[in-house]
Formats: sequence, C-alpha cells, structure tokens
Amino acid sequence: MAVTPGRPLPRLTDQNAFFWTSGEDGRLRIQECTACSALIHPPQPVCRHCRARTLGVRTVSGRATLIGFSVNHRFGLPGLPAPYVVAQVALDEDPRVRLTTNAVECDPDDLALGLRMEVVFEQAGEVWLPLFRPAAEQGEPGPLPEDEITPRVRPMATREKFEDKVALTGVGASSLGRRLLVDPLSLTVQACERAVADAGLTLDDIDGLATYPGAGSYGGFAEGGVTALETALGLRPTWHNGGGETFGPGGSLIAAMLAVAGGLARHVLCFRTLWEASYADLIRRGQLPPPSSPDAGWLRPFGATSAAHTLAQNAQRHFHRYGTTRETLGWIALNQRANAALNETAIYRDPMTMDDYLQARPITTPFGLYDCDVPCDGAVAVIVSAVDAARDLAKPPVLVEAVGTQITEHLAWDQSTLTHEPQVLGQSAHLWTRTSLRPADVDVAELYDGFTFNCLSWIEALGFCGIGEAKDFLDGGKNIARDGVLPLNTHGGQLSHGRTHGMGLVQEAIVQLRGEAGARQVPGARVAVVSSGGLTPSGVLLLRTDT
Repeated sequence: MAVTPGRPLPRLTDQNAFFWTSGEDGRLRIQECTACSALIHPPQPVCRHCRARTLGVRTVSGRATLIGFSVNHRFGLPGLPAPYVVAQVALDEDPRVRLTTNAVECDPDDLALGLRMEVVFEQAGEVWLPLFRPAAEQGEPGPLPEDEITPRVRPMATREKFEDKVALTGVGASSLGRRLLVDPLSLTVQACERAVADAGLTLDDIDGLATYPGAGSYGGFAEGGVTALETALGLRPTWHNGGGETFGPGGSLIAAMLAVAGGLARHVLCFRTLWEASYADLIRRGQLPPPSSPDAGWLRPFGATSAAHTLAQNAQRHFHRYGTTRETLGWIALNQRANAALNETAIYRDPMTMDDYLQARPITTPFGLYDCDVPCDGAVAVIVSAVDAARDLAKPPVLVEAVGTQITEHLAWDQSTLTHEPQVLGQSAHLWTRTSLRPADVDVAELYDGFTFNCLSWIEALGFCGIGEAKDFLDGGKNIARDGVLPLNTHGGQLSHGRTHGMGLVQEAIVQLRGEAGARQVPGARVAVVSSGGLTPSGVLLLRTDT
C-alpha cells in the first residue's frame, strides 16, 4: 500500500524494529519464546508464560480472527480522519496474542466478530503498519478466544487487617464546572481546606499527603502533585506519596491507609484535581501547546487514542457473548442522570429519556455521547486518619471494612480480559476475601463510570449479579434506582455529575454513610462499595459506618 504521511508513529528501538519494519517484505513477525514456543506481544525481555529468556522472532502467516472492532466517529488524527475502524485480531498461531490494528478494504457494516482476516501493510516513513482486511475465503465465523473470568486470588497474608486501623474523617470538594478557567492548584487548595475543616482539624494537623497521578506532564489530569500543594501550603509532611501506578485514581487513599496503619502519619490529606475542560479550551485558543509524544506506542498508530476505543470492543464482545444491548448500557446512563437531577453540584441535570440516549451522536461504536463521562474542572480531597484519633473529630468516622487491589489480568490493554473492563475482576474478588460481608450487605454502590460499560463490568465483577447477567439485572433500571436493591452512583456519577476521576465517588459514599445526602439520601445506608478506575491498575473499597 502507498505511504501515508501524518499518522502518529512508534519510536523504533532495537527491541521493536523487527515488528514495525517487517512489512517491507510483506511478512508479519512476532517475538517468540524458543523454550515454550509461545508468541509474545508486545516484545518483552522475558516470556511471561515460562519466564525463559531465550527469545527469538518468528515469521507468522499473517492470518487472524477478528475479535473486536469499533467504528470511530469522534476522534481524528493527521493522516487518519474519522470515520475509521479500530480493530483487534487474534493471531492464528497463538490466539493469546492480539494486535490492535485498523480494519481496511471493507464496509464496516459487513464486519462481524469471528471473521477471518489477513494482514496488509501500509508504509508510513520507516514504519510498516500491519493492517488487516477480510480474507477472501471465510467459512464459518471462528470463536472468540477463551476468557479467564474466575480470577485466582491470593489468600490474606496475615490475619491482621490494616483496614481496622484507619478511618475516613474529612471530605471536601472545590467548585465544579465545565470550563472554570482558573488555576488548577487553586481548586486543589479549596478542596483540601474544606476537607480539613470538615474533619475539625487544622492544616498543622496534617502530617501526610497523597495524590494521583502526581507531578509530571499530565496536561489537564493534575495540578502538580504533592510538590505543588506542599509548596503552596507549607505542610511539612512526615510521609508523602504521588504517582500513577497505584490502585486507580483513588488509589492515594489505600496508600495513605497503609502509611497510617504503619505509624508514619496520623492524618493524611489525599487529593485529586482535574482541569481537563479548561485545558482543552486553552489548547483550542492557542494559549497552551497541544500535547506531544515522540512515541505513539502500540495503539495510537491505528487511531486508538482513547480508552473508549479499547472498552468499546470489550463492550461489543459482552454484547456478542451474553446478549447485552445498547439499552442495557442506557439504563446506567439514565439512572445517573436521574440522580444528578437531585444534586445541585452536578453538571448535567436535565431529564434524559432512552430515546435521547439512543439517538445521541456516536463516539466510537457501540458508545454514544451519553456512554461517556463529562470532562470538567474540579478537585476532591479526603482525609485518612488513625482510627483512635478519628472518634474525637468533628464528624462520625467512616470505617474501612476491606480493600481489593490484586492484579490477576494482563495489564496491556489489548492483551487483557475480553468481555469486561480489564482490572476489575481480580480486584473485586480480592475485596471479598478480606471481609465476612457479602454483596447483599451493600446498601449503596458508587462504581467507576468513565463509560457506562465500566459500571456494568464492576456490577458483575463484584457479584451483584452473575457474569453475563447484567442485561436482566439492569433492565428497566429499577434494581439500580435509589430505592432499588443496589442504589448506584447516587450523586449522578461521572456520567452526569462530572469526571472527578473516582474521588467524587468516594466523596458521595462518605456523604451517604453520614446521612448527609439530602434529597438523594438512601435511607439507612450503612455499607458502601466504591470502585476506582479499571483498564489500568485499580482498587475497590468497602466502607461502613461506626455503628
């Protein structure tokens, strides 16, 4: 195929050049473990299957099965204008190996899971991109690769639980809006001061700081981390932590719990700030430079620029295997909007019908506009305290019953779980090994809903219905309503309240367990489950009242 300028391209290295340049002779090449014959992708220094280090390169047939595709309508890149088809294929030689690619030379309406595909290369500079088209000879559609739905969870390492030594004692939020156009650090300070006041503490009582994702070039995803906040407030913490490789965007709370339980701090201020809406607006105005990366990695060369492109294909496979429909996801969006109507801080409060949901503009199939959360500006802060200090503070403490953190799935997005959001199954199973409570004991669920499908995945993974049973559980929306068996995302969730990246869910759980939620209060709420993230490493909390 002809040279296509403009696409984002991977950086060629000694480790990956064999893959990105192999198309020059029309042959696809994949790393191979010569000890166990497994194929490995992306390339690694060791085989994850047998852990041997005798690695080579195998020329493969270039034939594969189509195991996922999403027609992108919303996003566009230089050299790759929308619409285009982001796809995943499983290689014939080892279906555990999947490639993110583009489906080409076909009508998207003719694509179906299980189609036989063949590689065709497109040159872009020094890189030869492996794209896939439907093979001339099809036969019956092939099955999807097997999916490991039942995680293997490690037993508790000790009988003693660190969760018993900590409590959540204060919570605060800044102003929240679509485009506030204010300094993001000022939002952080506002939320932190409110959380400290809510706990009845002073800033001088704070001896720990924790945040996600910390300092770094995160664009609208952070304000500068611990460094920025400490510089502003002069807190002098004895313990601090900030980084992206933690237990989801709310993972700072679990890190803080470990610090408090270990005696490094008494009161840790955890915070999360986003200013995505203003950041994007300032880029459009030319007041900030657009983000750039010298390495497009394994997904961006094919236009898979958003988590939506991966999760849309996971949703598609859930539809295919379990009979789930767009209406199933719609009940989640409608529930969150109904709850947001009772929350004066929510960004979207207007009523929404199923027709509104189904007729909204497509983003990347099967996701439409209302399957996606709302970029916004805002900050949330939560204080983690030692439990012996918590009972003397201003508000009744919220206790931590258990956490779930174990990774059981592949971390590479396109190599992981097929039919659910990756990084929810293991964490959910781990949670229930650390408590005698069961899903039926939960009074309110605040589950991560960056997309509607995230929420569905957590519902099934946590056992509120069986795997593959969400269609029936969600039908009509009654089970997840505020007076249902599982009141869900009672403040409006990220879909309607705004993308506070998991910490807003923690805030709502605390408010519900304190009985302070006003018109949206779930009567008698004593146990809440809160999930944080997914796709990347995540975490889940089980919280309860002190009575």
